[in-house]
Amino acid sequence: MDTYDIRKVIQYYYTKIQETNHPYYWYCLAETQSRAGLTSEAMQTIDNALSFPNPYPSRQELQDMQLNLQTVLTREMNSNRTVIVTSKQGDIDGDGIKDNVFLTANKTPDSPFWRDITLVIQNGRTHQYQQVPMKNNAGYNPTIFLGDFTGNKGDDILVVIDTGGSGGSIYAYVFAYLNGQLMTIFNSDTFNETYKYDVNYENHYKAKVNSTYLKERYILDLTYKDKDYLAEIYNKDGVLKAPIEGWVNPLSGLYPVDYNRDGIYELEAYQRIAGRYNADSLGFVQTVLKWNGLAFAPDRQNVAIFGGEI
Repeated sequence: MDTYDIRKVIQYYYTKIQETNHPYYWYCLAETQSRAGLTSEAMQTIDNALSFPNPYPSRQELQDMQLNLQTVLTREMNSNRTVIVTSKQGDIDGDGIKDNVFLTANKTPDSPFWRDITLVIQNGRTHQYQQVPMKNNAGYNPTIFLGDFTGNKGDDILVVIDTGGSGGSIYAYVFAYLNGQLMTIFNSDTFNETYKYDVNYENHYKAKVNSTYLKERYILDLTYKDKDYLAEIYNKDGVLKAPIEGWVNPLSGLYPVDYNRDGIYELEAYQRIAGRYNADSLGFVQTVLKWNGLAFAPDRQNVAIFGGEI
């Protein structure tokens, strides 16, 4: 199978995953990526496949496959150099002297996928280096933003990495010097575990989103959807033919915004709402997070929906 055919097969499985999110297609995608030499991508896909309660073909077979790929990946890592992916300058520790901030990583051959992404800070006064490992340290398009999120007059560090998953999710971290120590004050794993939702279709062309952590409810108007879409799930009286549950995806965007124009940034978090399948987008949950001296707390939350033709 040539490169063009492999790309077509991979795209096919991505499409099926978006439509069904079935464990079988995650396995097929991992196997195709492995045959194509996309070892890191295959490892990431197997991680997704193992997240199902009953993965296909079995948990043991997937773990064996992962072990074999890890051996290949180790050989690849030994043959690659660590490079600087991106860099910024800012006063990280608040001593008035600019520090150098880098993201270093190993690049997968013939792929935009980065492995072993590490935050590195060079102190501007002492010129010493500090390496800061991250739990989720592989993905695409790693970026740095420097800005004051805590009001300590120093530059805090926002790191965002695209996972490459079908839901467009990201890994995100915020680091800040507090009491003389560099601390992780935000990470996407904790956010995803905290902000949970229930999504249910209702009669009369509506969907209900319950934000369980904030105890808020949002009602989405589905009448902008095309007639065929609505006819599949509602009868002519607008009553559901069968119960339908959607879901809210993990964090897919995290943006620094200075809402109060006071030089201190808030975080605006985006999570995509999915309907019957992943590509069936119903809108986005938008949560504004503000530093309260101890943690990023929710300042407000709303839902943005898509418009329809007039």
